[in-house]
Parts: sequence; structure tokens; C-alpha cells
Amino acid sequence: MPELDRPLLVVADHVDGALTHPAAEVLTLARSLTTGPVSAVVLESPDTAALGRYGVATVYAPELGGLAPTVSAVAAEAVLAAVRQADPAAVLLVSSFAGKELAARLAVALDSGAVVDATGVTVEDGALVASKVVLQGTWETTCEVTRGVPVIAVKPTVVEAVAVDGAEPEVVAVPVEFSDAARAVRVLSRTEHPRERAPLGEARTVVVGGRGVEGDFSLVTELADELGAAVGATRVATDEGWIEHAAQVGQTGVTISPRLYIGVGVSGAIHHTAGMQAAQTVVAVNSDPEAPIFEMADLGIVGDLNDVLPQAIEELRRLRG
Repeated sequence: MPELDRPLLVVADHVDGALTHPAAEVLTLARSLTTGPVSAVVLESPDTAALGRYGVATVYAPELGGLAPTVSAVAAEAVLAAVRQADPAAVLLVSSFAGKELAARLAVALDSGAVVDATGVTVEDGALVASKVVLQGTWETTCEVTRGVPVIAVKPTVVEAVAVDGAEPEVVAVPVEFSDAARAVRVLSRTEHPRERAPLGEARTVVVGGRGVEGDFSLVTELADELGAAVGATRVATDEGWIEHAAQVGQTGVTISPRLYIGVGVSGAIHHTAGMQAAQTVVAVNSDPEAPIFEMADLGIVGDLNDVLPQAIEELRRLRG
């Protein structure tokens, strides 16, 4: 694959001082795109050992002056200062809710362009080209930012994170002159809700329950436990109160791109499939043979989920011995 010969800068997300897996995936992608160095900008105390394992040569650490990086204006101005110091060929980051807002702010400040929800990035004729699915999954597109420093937000799970034998990177402090707008908001407190599973947007396997579960997510949850998967839902399931709204997958919920999607009792309405059409493998279980979900399924099972799922769970347990 053709490569750039200029440096790339990755916004390397950390949680509780540890490099996130989606950030490790983006760092792996960045290494494959350039023969130049890969640098990272980190908005909290960096995990330099982990960053070194993923090929980072230099870590840019913006001086936040007590401001919270969870405020989008603070994050954008801090990363912008690092971009101007690093002078990269492009900025790559994770396409999360916060990442997409950051990408938009950076592109405006850099007078360039942003591509979000990218499912792949390659080098063509010396330029970065991002691929993504648009228009509710009906078109696959390739996009190139033709002016300024490209900003590309990559969806989680589309790249396999691969570590290398790398030394700990140099850490460079970056002074930042924050605007009045960035200083206008202060975070007084934060309460983190505990999670038993991987976040939907980062999960490699997702089991989704729809109207067909009729309010009972027990088999969906049991199958997810066997697969180490996240649990999602369609809008009707969340609207009915069968599961929390944070589990909604779709156009007005979370957009996912897992390696494996299993839809249980999911009809396949367009507002749902728009949020999961980037899944690599789609399995559908539905008692209605005319359900639209079967048109995009790699494996479709026509049957009652109360018959199908217990058999699948029993077989998974048998295979594990």
C-alpha cells in the first residue's frame, strides 16, 4: 500500500490514565499510512509505555491550565496548538461523539475539511483517502480533503490494534492560549455510570433485541454474555422502556461498526439499519421470513427466538467444553 513520507498526528484518547483500545486502533492505522513518524496528542496524563508500544515517537501534552478537556472548545484549542507545533500531514482520531465534534472544530480552525465515521483510510497519489458509508447505508464513498490539514475520524473496530517493539516516546509540553469561549465553561463535577460491558460504539460483537423480544431481553443478554458482546436495541424497544435509551442503535441512537452483529427479533427498519450497516458480518433471527433485515444478513434464521437462541447458547457452551 502506498505510504506518505510525512508525520501523522493522532489524538490518543485515554480513560483513567490508560490508552483506549479504539485509540490504539487508530495508531495502528497511522503507522500503516506513513514512513514518517507517528505522534500523539494527549489531553490528560499520557500512558507513555502503551503509546510507545503502538509506535508513537513524540507525545504532545497541551498545558490545560486547570481547564477540563471534556469541554469541546478546550479540547479543540488544545489539539489545535499541538497541530501547529507538530505540523503533521493529517490528524487522525476516534470517531466517537466527542471525536466527531472535535474533528469539526479542528477543521474549521485549520480552514481544511473533516471526514467522520471513516471505515478505512488509504494513500492514493500522495493524499489520504477515507472510505465511508453514507445515505443510510445505500452508498459507499471515498473522500479526500483537498485543502489544508485533513482531519479524519475513524470508526472503532475497523482496524485491528497491533503493538510493535517501540521505545517510550518523548513528551513535549505544548503551551495553549485559550480563548474566552473555552474558558467560559467549567466542569464542577462528573459522575461516571458503571458499565458491565464494552460501550456499544467500541464493541466487536453486538447482540441487538427488537420488537420481537416482546419486552424480554434475558435471552439476548445471555447470548451476549456467551459471546463477550455488547447489548443493543431498536428504537421501539427503548421507547417501550424494555431497556435503557443508551442501548439504542440507529439513526437517532448509537452508530456501530462491529465485526459481528446479531439482530434478534429485529425487523430491519431503515432508521435502525442506518446505524449498523458498517457491521462486517450480520446475523438475523426473526420469525417473519419477509423481514427487511434478511436482505442485508450474511446468515438469516427464520424461527422463534425462544427456540433458536437457547440452542445457540447451549452450543456455544458445549464448544467451550
